[in-house]
Amino acid sequence: MAVINKPPGITVSSNAFKNIFNALPFNLTESTATDKLFKPTPVHRLDNQTSGILLIAKTKTAQIELGNQFMNQTIQKKYCTIVIGEVLNKQVITTTIENKNAETSFEIIKVVKSLKYNNLTCLKVAPKTGRTHQIRIHLSSIGHPILGDKLYGNQETLHKGKGLFLAATEITLLHPKTFTPLHFKIDVPNKFNSLLIREKRRWNTYNK
Repeated sequence: MAVINKPPGITVSSNAFKNIFNALPFNLTESTATDKLFKPTPVHRLDNQTSGILLIAKTKTAQIELGNQFMNQTIQKKYCTIVIGEVLNKQVITTTIENKNAETSFEIIKVVKSLKYNNLTCLKVAPKTGRTHQIRIHLSSIGHPILGDKLYGNQETLHKGKGLFLAATEITLLHPKTFTPLHFKIDVPNKFNSLLIREKRRWNTYNK
């Protein structure tokens, strides 16, 4: 198996030639196992605009076992995001998505004053289920759409040229062959901290 840091703006797999699936053979060492896959294959998805940790299976064994772990909800993923407005309390959102159970919990990292948005809140988010666009839908449903979300926000939530402020930063799982517990964590993208610092500085300058 492999773990990659997917950049924003690239689809995991699609009809377009430029996607993660097509890029993997040129960027990963080939497996020597007898059950190696023809091509390394992502075992879950991240939205086009979402960056961060993505699990890749190189063998059939890994593909099946990691798929089972996702199905049994034993893989834990955490995301960092910036949402519009001041979020006051951590909570668990259980709003159904397309009539299917969905659960997302989050905790508050920091709240920053903003001239344009009044407040921005940085959250650490943990989805228990894996519905399409789950985090984006759930946060929008409580009145705090993700900054840069064109689909579940509105024109006022866009931050020109900066994309979606959602990144998969942590994952915990069992190795698909040895079942050893594994934990991977990456830094939050620079644009997150840069934005929060800039918004706070602008607010302080304007409100002297």
